[in-house]
Amino acid sequence: MNTSLPDAIVLFAHGARDPAWARPFEAIAGSMREHDASTPVVLAYLELMQPRLADAVAGLVELGARRIRVVPVFLGAGGHVRRDLPELLATLRAAHPGLHLDATPAIGESAAITRAIAQAAWTLVAEPLAEPAAPGVDTPGTDTPAAVPQP
Repeated sequence: MNTSLPDAIVLFAHGARDPAWARPFEAIAGSMREHDASTPVVLAYLELMQPRLADAVAGLVELGARRIRVVPVFLGAGGHVRRDLPELLATLRAAHPGLHLDATPAIGESAAITRAIAQAAWTLVAEPLAEPAAPGVDTPGTDTPAAVPQP
């Protein structure tokens, strides 16, 4: 076993009012669990959704985790990653003495992610677009109603 790996992983995302927004993050967590079922992988959110980071970390500590790595699932390292996350981590370290808690860079800073997004963008551009829905009709596969054409 690689001893540099954490006991548990928290995927930390922003959060949104619409529960459908979390589907891609849930898929990432599920894929990670399939890859290694022995390492707990949980989601946590900065705001608007549950669980919050403090609750996710507390739950993992209750399960016996002593080394937790947080992966900010943000495309860039804006204020939430550079300012809010370090403050949250400091508070959690104080609340859980003996816990080794650290964070990776924002996932979007990874060259593998930028390459994957670029490839996906090219794939999407190459596919024919679906016919637009009638004004005011929900568009399948999205979480927002179809746009109403502007004059």
